[in-house]
Amino acid sequence: MEDIAARSSKVRKILTNFIANEIRRVGMESAVVGLSGGVDSSLVAYLAAEALGPQHVFGLIMPYKSSAADSVADARLVASKIGISVEEIDITPMADAYFDTYAADASPLRCGNVLARLRMICLFDRSAVHGGLVLGTSNKTELLLGYGTIHGDLASGINPLGDIYKTQVRDLARHVGVLDHIIAKAPSADLWPDQTDEGDLGFTYEEVDKLLYLLVDLRYDRKALIEEGFAVDFVDHVYGLIQRTQYKRRLPLIAKVSGRTVDREFRYSRDWGV
Repeated sequence: MEDIAARSSKVRKILTNFIANEIRRVGMESAVVGLSGGVDSSLVAYLAAEALGPQHVFGLIMPYKSSAADSVADARLVASKIGISVEEIDITPMADAYFDTYAADASPLRCGNVLARLRMICLFDRSAVHGGLVLGTSNKTELLLGYGTIHGDLASGINPLGDIYKTQVRDLARHVGVLDHIIAKAPSADLWPDQTDEGDLGFTYEEVDKLLYLLVDLRYDRKALIEEGFAVDFVDHVYGLIQRTQYKRRLPLIAKVSGRTVDREFRYSRDWGV
């Protein structure tokens, strides 16, 4: 995989310019980011503070009753270290009102999806309060594997990390000064007790990032990947995840009945010059 650590300064500049340019291009000055205490959201907060100035970045911590206490503590530590404003909204009452009334038998996956979407409701509402855009925190690995919730953590105004693999996120986080213990934490969406990303996926980010880089960036085919030493079942499983979750990586498909359809012929990068 490409060593992003070797060009961290360049990538850092690209991403801070991206955040500043895309937010100001739509007439805004501020950004809102959900702080989980993990490396992805911490890195986005650091980059946003550098791009816009800490006074224009607003962090939102949204614990549920089962959230780990150290997640909240680390999120507050990040906000304090970079000097951004932070607000905590406990989503337990709103989540439990739904669960108790309509989803008492919900599986952990369903519960996790509800929590992710409730957090995005809070983020977009606060973006209206602050007049800013919601910054996404999903990385390239998560996007390719479909490891995220539609209208939940996959929703955002802009996403600085969407073209950076998880292992590269860690390298860039070290470069910008994210605390070591946050970088070293087991990745988790904190959706239920003891939940971890790698536990859900069944493999480590290091393993899958090597495969994804060859498959996506270098366009290796199945035969070449197996010749590289990857297990057949692993290759097929990851390839299947990418295929099955394509719908998560695009806007809703629109049925075409006219000569100029919004997601086809009418898809200017800046509609009408905005």
